[in-house]
Amino acid sequence: MTLTGKVAIVTGSGRGLGLAYAQELARQGASVVVNDVVESAADAAVRAIADAGGAATAVVAPVGPTETAKQLVDAAFETYGRLDIVVTNAGVLRDTVLWKMSDDDFDTVIGVHLRGTFTIVREAAIRLREQGEGGRIIAIGSPTGQRGNFGQTNYAAAKAGIVGMVRTWALELKRASITANAVIPVAATAMTATVPYFASAVAADEKGEPMPRFFRHDLGFGTAADVAGLVAFLASDEAAGVTGQAIGVGGDRLQLWSHPEPVATAYREGGWTYDALVESFAAEVGELQSLGETFPPLPDELQPPQA
Repeated sequence: MTLTGKVAIVTGSGRGLGLAYAQELARQGASVVVNDVVESAADAAVRAIADAGGAATAVVAPVGPTETAKQLVDAAFETYGRLDIVVTNAGVLRDTVLWKMSDDDFDTVIGVHLRGTFTIVREAAIRLREQGEGGRIIAIGSPTGQRGNFGQTNYAAAKAGIVGMVRTWALELKRASITANAVIPVAATAMTATVPYFASAVAADEKGEPMPRFFRHDLGFGTAADVAGLVAFLASDEAAGVTGQAIGVGGDRLQLWSHPEPVATAYREGGWTYDALVESFAAEVGELQSLGETFPPLPDELQPPQA
C-alpha cells in the first residue's frame, strides 16, 4: 500500500473513470475525498471504498466555482488533517459541430473541465505549499485534446488547455516538490458506449469479460481499471521525478505524448513575404501534420451487427 497516510481529492468520482481512480488510490492506502454532483453516486462511491477497507468522505458540488474548490480542499484537511494528491477528473460533454454550438454548450464544457481543473489546483497549490511536504497534481486529459475530434470544439479546447496548464504548473511548483502531470485515458466510458466501433469491447466490459485483444493491444483501449494504475503511480513517491508530462494509457498500451515541437524549419533572408510563401511553402514545410484519430478496420468477428 504505497499511499498509506496520503490524502487525495478526486473530482467527478461518483462513477466511471473517476470512481476507478478513487478506488485504486484507496486500495493503495490513501484516504479519499470523493466528489460528484449526484449525491447518491457520491454516497455509493464512499460505501464501496469503505466496504473494501478504505477511507472516504464525499463532497456533493459542481466543479468549476471557486467555492467548490475551497470546499473540497477544506474537506480533506477537516476530515483527514492534510492533502497530498489532487486528481481533476470531473467533466461533461456538449458535442455538436462548430456552427451549431451555442455559447452555453461552449461555456459549460470549458467551465467544468478547464475552469474546474484550474480552481481546484489553484486552491490545492496554496494549501500544499503551506503544508510544505510536496504533492501530486494529476489532471485528466483526452486524445481529443491532443489530436482534435469532429464535433468537439469545446471539449478539445478544454483538454488541450489542461495539458498546457500542467506544463506550466510543473515549472511553477517544482521548488515546492509538487509534481503536475496529465493522464490521457483511452477506456470504455459512457461516451464510447455510444460508438458502434467499440460496441463489442464495451459489451465485454459490461459483462465482466476480457475485451478482445484487438481493442486492448492494437488500439490501446481498455477498462477504467487499466487507467487507474497510472493515476496511483503518479500519486506515489516512486513518481517524484515525473512532472510536466502527458501520459496516455489504455488496455495494454502506455504512451508518452511529446510536447509540441517544430517539425520543419526554414530561413529566408529578408523574411517570408506572401510571394515567397506561394513559391516555397510546400517545399520548405513538407508533409503537413495529420488531424484527428484514425482507427484500423474492425476484424470481421468484431463488426457490430447490422440493423
